[in-house]
Amino acid sequence: MRIPYEYAVIQAVPRIERGELINVGVLLYCQRQDFLAARTHLDEPRLLCLDPAADVPAVRAALDSWEATCTGGGASAGMKLGERFRWLVAPRSTILRAGPVHMGLAEDAAAELDRLVGLLVH
Repeated sequence: MRIPYEYAVIQAVPRIERGELINVGVLLYCQRQDFLAARTHLDEPRLLCLDPAADVPAVRAALDSWEATCTGGGASAGMKLGERFRWLVAPRSTILRAGPVHMGLAEDAAAELDRLVGLLVH
C-alpha cells in the first residue's frame, strides 16, 4: 500500500546575491512510517563553478549537520520527527536551504528517498 510522504530538495546557494544553486540532497519525511532522513551528495566541481572561492569543507560540514538533525543530533534531540522536518525546511538565507516541500506516495520511504536522490541530485 502506498502512503503519503513529504520531501524537499536540499540546495547549495554559494553566493546568495547571484541566486544560482545546485541540488545537493533530499530530505524526506513520512509520518506513517515514522521516517525522517536526508541523503546528500556534494558535486564539488559543480559547486566551484558557481563560486570558485566556496568553502567546500564548510558546506560538507553543514550537510552533515542536516543528516544529524534528522537522527536527533544536537539541538534537535528533544524534537519529534515532524518538528525536525519543519525546522529544516523553514526559509533561511544561508549557503544551504530547502526548496519547496512536495508530496508523494510510496510503499517504502527509504527506497523512495534513494530514488529521489538519483533523480534530483545525481
